[in-house]
Amino acid sequence: MSLRDHRLALLPLLATAALTAACGGSDDGDGGGGPTDRIAVAASDDACDVDTTELPAGVHRFTVENSGSKVTEFYVYAEGDRVMAEVENIAPGLSRDLPVELPAGEYEAACKPGMVGDGIRTRLTVTGESAKLSEDERLAQAGTDYQRYVQSQTAAFLERTTAFVDAVKAGDVEGAKALYPVARTYWERTEPVAESFGDLDPIIDGREGDQEPGQDFTGFHRIEQALWVGGTTEGMATYADQLLTNVQEIVDRANQVTLDPLQLANGAKALLDEIATGKITGEEERYSHTDLWDFDANLEGSKAAVQALRPYLEENDPELVAQIDERFAAVESELEQYRAGEGWMLYDQLSQENLRGLSDSVTALTESVSQVAAVVADR
Repeated sequence: MSLRDHRLALLPLLATAALTAACGGSDDGDGGGGPTDRIAVAASDDACDVDTTELPAGVHRFTVENSGSKVTEFYVYAEGDRVMAEVENIAPGLSRDLPVELPAGEYEAACKPGMVGDGIRTRLTVTGESAKLSEDERLAQAGTDYQRYVQSQTAAFLERTTAFVDAVKAGDVEGAKALYPVARTYWERTEPVAESFGDLDPIIDGREGDQEPGQDFTGFHRIEQALWVGGTTEGMATYADQLLTNVQEIVDRANQVTLDPLQLANGAKALLDEIATGKITGEEERYSHTDLWDFDANLEGSKAAVQALRPYLEENDPELVAQIDERFAAVESELEQYRAGEGWMLYDQLSQENLRGLSDSVTALTESVSQVAAVVADR
């Protein structure tokens, strides 16, 4: 069976598992508390109808139902397209919940049919005042602790990306190949922060075909394509310089950001969704097949976000914490089978049975982590 056929055979199984996990713990308001209001969002291929556009300050739950034929995403943007919250990979016929804390201000809700472009946008106006989740000392400390984690990762991210760029510009193909997956692990661990900067994320991490008409294919994956498909760094110096400039900017921004408690909770789950919809299918690193480096990094980043929230979660839902710990350990054990030296086996060295085992363990973990946001919102 060819690699392409192998992936196609696996995708239906993985899609079903991902959707099951995505729905877990979020289809109703029972059992975990959380926001009492539900703002319905009717998404389709050409519409994004938000039921309520004038909201009081506080925590709200957007329930996004996709009646279109394309997979869609839903975002809530603050000024400058800063991402307050997002939920990706909403397949046709699926409904997904997204809790978000909104202080007074102007926002935009956006659906992105096909998961590309600026999206179909609706203005949201939030007024009044509300007690913030971060007024709870444990939740405030969670944001501070996670910010320290991000800062430790961004320092290494910049250092390793600089070394990668230097190798590309020096024409060192093998050196650049060795540095590529290592540099990317720091990005993958901190995506909840990095992706909040919607202007930089696609030009650093966009895959071929994600670009809008007329937009250049840039970033890590552009250079990945040259290294593994072309076996060359020729013509990549400009792309490498641009990548380093953009990474420096996102590092500077990320080091100044403290995520609110729900952004942390949503981010922990989003990193697992990244595994289920990209890494486990081999689509993220389609040229280098270094997907397991990303898989491991997403897992570590999710665990760090949950760990930051741990004191609050242990007091409010210790059974959930125990379940999450058990399921993180299960995924780590499953993944450890595919370690190779200081790195990992390549994606195309794994069998369908191997991938099914990874997928099943991630699905179970995602179901548990998806409940964290409701516990946080019900402070």
